[in-house]
Amino acid sequence: MTPPKTGLVRGAVIMVAANALVALASLGAKALGTGPDALHPFQVTFGRFLFALIPLLTLAAVMRTRIVKPAWPIHLMRVSCGFVGVTCMFTAASLMPLADATAISFLNPMIAMVLAIPVLGERVGPWRWAAAGGAMIGALILIRPGTEAFQPAALFALTAAVVFGIEVTIIKILSGREPPLQILLMSNSIGIVLATIAVSFVWVWPTPGQWALMALVGGSIVAAQAGYIQAMRAAEASFVMPFAYASLIFAALYDFAFYSVIPGVMSLLGAAIIIASALVLAWREARAARLKA
Repeated sequence: MTPPKTGLVRGAVIMVAANALVALASLGAKALGTGPDALHPFQVTFGRFLFALIPLLTLAAVMRTRIVKPAWPIHLMRVSCGFVGVTCMFTAASLMPLADATAISFLNPMIAMVLAIPVLGERVGPWRWAAAGGAMIGALILIRPGTEAFQPAALFALTAAVVFGIEVTIIKILSGREPPLQILLMSNSIGIVLATIAVSFVWVWPTPGQWALMALVGGSIVAAQAGYIQAMRAAEASFVMPFAYASLIFAALYDFAFYSVIPGVMSLLGAAIIIASALVLAWREARAARLKA
């Protein structure tokens, strides 16, 4: 059944707003990781988990949510990937243009697609492989290894994309076993434990402004996650997911507004190829789902 037009518009608007928040979280991480009083990426990650967990615990208390038979090993793998991914992403955001780091992170759907072959037993056809190949070409244009334009910081963004791709695959496994709120509670609860251990080695007391920025990062991420869920409810996933790439536009706008960074031609070309490849993949998945239905 096709959602009504109002549902499609609502889903698209919510998805764009959610990705504006994702880009805002990256901007906050960049602000925390640059300047004379820069915080270590572990502290930024700690703030992300802390201020994401607080509203989730509040919601769980209001809804009287119970944790029922969590798959601990799967959750631990998922959170480990999330912890490494978000720390690498925040590091990349502090060291390179925000739009470039965001574009490279868009490789994660392709990586998840490749991992789905051995892990989930999915079959990958020529369209999917073509999309994955195109995305990799776009990433190589952005990173430009072996040239003077190469930025070592891009390797952090690439690592984030890889582990986020692994995390997406694990979430697919969890989503068939546990409710969304339980998954979010488990991931952020375990995440704050890991972040606390890591940050204990590099801790310096943040200024009030840095506490506010960490609250902005964590709050933006949890609000974006809620937005994803609402967008999926309003319209089909195949329709709203391409709007997720609006985060690249917002990242570029934020970077220009706060750091006067203007994307170069090669950056725009690489990002365009990655987004085009991801859109081809989304179109192919939507078509396959319709044919199956």
